[in-house]
Amino acid sequence: MYRPAVLAAAAPAAPLAAEEANLRDWWALLKPRVMSLVIFTATVGLIAAPVAVHPVVALACVLCIAVGAGASGALNQWWDADIDTRMKRTANRPVPAGRVSAEEALGFGMGLSILSVAMLAIFANPQSAALLAFTIFFYAVVYTMWLKRSTPQNIVIGGAAGAFPPVIGWMAATGGVAVEPLIMFLVIFLWTPPHFWALALFTHADYRAANVPMMPVARGDATTRRQILGYTVALTAASVALAFTSVGGPATLIAAVGVNAAFLHRAWIVARRDAESAAADRNAAEKKLFAVSILHLFILFGAVALDAALGAPGFWPVPL
Repeated sequence: MYRPAVLAAAAPAAPLAAEEANLRDWWALLKPRVMSLVIFTATVGLIAAPVAVHPVVALACVLCIAVGAGASGALNQWWDADIDTRMKRTANRPVPAGRVSAEEALGFGMGLSILSVAMLAIFANPQSAALLAFTIFFYAVVYTMWLKRSTPQNIVIGGAAGAFPPVIGWMAATGGVAVEPLIMFLVIFLWTPPHFWALALFTHADYRAANVPMMPVARGDATTRRQILGYTVALTAASVALAFTSVGGPATLIAAVGVNAAFLHRAWIVARRDAESAAADRNAAEKKLFAVSILHLFILFGAVALDAALGAPGFWPVPL
């Protein structure tokens, strides 16, 4: 079993600030790219729900979920400051670069966490607020503090945190859960490993330097490539299944078939490669797979939103 050489008990303080933080640094603490996906999938979960929500209330709910996602990002960067300094991809983040102190990032993340959960309870219901609180806890504590540094399954299990937003959106509208948001959860959950492992294949030197047991570092590239293909096959099944629920429709089915065909094609190419071919073209195939994976969720969930906007009744006469 992979055992990191060093497991920090707590994230060390950031180095002395080389320059004063500006608004861009505080914005970067929220991980805006991750937050954009959270906002999008939560919005789709909310508008696909069978209960109409006033647009102002819906906007407030999505904003609360976005703030919660940003809080998770800030807490992640507070704890990971030590390993971020050793990775080229993350070394210029506000905390490792010294523009924001670790204490400031912790306070910022905790404050936003409390605010987002409290406001969602007011605007929506206690159930969705409780799930948002659990999501923040899962990402900041279960994934960031425990799984990320201890197991190559970090992304597999930790991916649940990124899969909760459509369920939170649905719950904000209905106060409960159903099969449809659970399949949305499953789609994102299965999407996460091939998405991040594609990235890890061409940035594994960073993870090795930071002593993070990502799958390519802990189990090797060949195993990672095979698992990427396996998860992509499962993702395809879940995506097509989503089209045959009450939130699905023609747009969702067409999107599911199209984007997963492209994803499978790229995953198959990556699975058949070896270290020599990857090095020869500087991981071009892995980078293309990563790019396709980014488009996957936006296209698929966009199609669900389109079916909802067009009033598509789905392929089933009654909700599952």
